[in-house]
Amino acid sequence: MSNLSNQTELSCQFENAACDAIELVIKPHEKDLGGFCVRRLLPNALLKSVGPWIFFDHMGPATFAAGDEFKVRPHPHIGIATVTYLFEGEIVHRDSLGSHQTIEPGAINLMVTGSGVVHSERQTPEQQAQQRELHGLQLWLALPEQNQDISPEFHHYAASDIPSTKVNGVRVRVLMGEAYARTSPVKTFSDTLYVEATLSTGQELELPVSDELAVYVVSGSLLARHTEMKTQSMLVFNTQNGAVTVKALETTQIAILGGQGLGPRHIEWNFVSTDPAKIEQAKRDWKAERFAKVPGDDSEFIPLPE
Repeated sequence: MSNLSNQTELSCQFENAACDAIELVIKPHEKDLGGFCVRRLLPNALLKSVGPWIFFDHMGPATFAAGDEFKVRPHPHIGIATVTYLFEGEIVHRDSLGSHQTIEPGAINLMVTGSGVVHSERQTPEQQAQQRELHGLQLWLALPEQNQDISPEFHHYAASDIPSTKVNGVRVRVLMGEAYARTSPVKTFSDTLYVEATLSTGQELELPVSDELAVYVVSGSLLARHTEMKTQSMLVFNTQNGAVTVKALETTQIAILGGQGLGPRHIEWNFVSTDPAKIEQAKRDWKAERFAKVPGDDSEFIPLPE
């Protein structure tokens, strides 16, 4: 993987044989989103992306007491597609396109921000009135340069729309892209891979072939090329060294990410572009309140960080 070529020697802490195959192990750092912490894997100091994936947050598992509020106030994005995927709980998505969608476990929410969109994430009063769990992943996809300024779009794919199959007894869901003779209906703009799998103790799974490839351990632990991976860590592979097979050391849930890299991106707050001038313009537009409002959720917003 070209974006890791100068970092492998510094970051690989395994036997030489394993280092030939494993480029990097990433541990998360916690980010406070205003009373709710997430574990951030991408971007970080050593790795900015895996394929087109430039942002990866693991939220939860968290328990909210009755009366505790989960809210992400309206905020803007440009130049990316956001992907929200839940394992447990519910989130109500609203955006400046007029979308109003409850996200449930197993579904995919894809918001193509393009030239600019504003959205919020909250829960209903009925949800907030009871104790509840929330657990999921939030990711950003870089858009190809020619698509960075397209008109924003919103797409929701129900859990029943996502193809699944069994590979060597392991149940896998192909959330985005193509793998294991299944093709996801979720819209993509470049070579993109996103697969979920749950392995029982001792089960093995050969990972899909991809230009760039990483596995995130949501829960459990696994063995990959002589390296034991604990929960909440990401393993990035050197895909030039042949197929990769992982083995579960206990019941283990994983997310597989990959695809073709799209080159470096400038990232500032929620704004992403190959052109820094577009980010500066987006910052001015947000401060001047020139972005569209979110229907039904227009009384609050997240200020631009200074």
